[in-house]
Amino acid sequence: MGRMKARNIVAFAILCGAVTACGFGSPATEKPAYYDNPNVPSNVETNPDNTIWSLFNKKSSESVVLVNKYLWSASLEVLNFLPVQSIDPFTGVIVTGYGTPPGGGRAYRATVLIDDPALDARSLNLALQTRGGPVSAATSRAVEDAILSRAREMRITDNKL
Repeated sequence: MGRMKARNIVAFAILCGAVTACGFGSPATEKPAYYDNPNVPSNVETNPDNTIWSLFNKKSSESVVLVNKYLWSASLEVLNFLPVQSIDPFTGVIVTGYGTPPGGGRAYRATVLIDDPALDARSLNLALQTRGGPVSAATSRAVEDAILSRAREMRITDNKL
């Protein structure tokens, strides 16, 4: 019986060692103590790239602009008779005031949104308006076509360089 008792004790010790090594005693979802401590700043707060001052660093001033440069330039060129009220190249929005085209008698204003870096008709959104309300679909389409044609010409010219 002494041998049997010794075997059971050894087997029990091995089983306890195996269970302890597997981490059976602590739950896997337990959070570290520093998560609950309000005096310990998180990585977001201590990371120098996540502060308001990082906006002024040279490395972070290089922003990614998701606006097609040809559509942007062509829009400004085709609508150059309209006074620009606000312009934002980062969001791709151009808002103009009322202006009369050369040889025309009706005043127009335009809002342009370029929301894709592709040189594509889907990237260009144009809203034209007169003092009496929105313009006809044919007029709006003609201005869109003029902007798209000029943008394609600019791209072809750039590729020749």
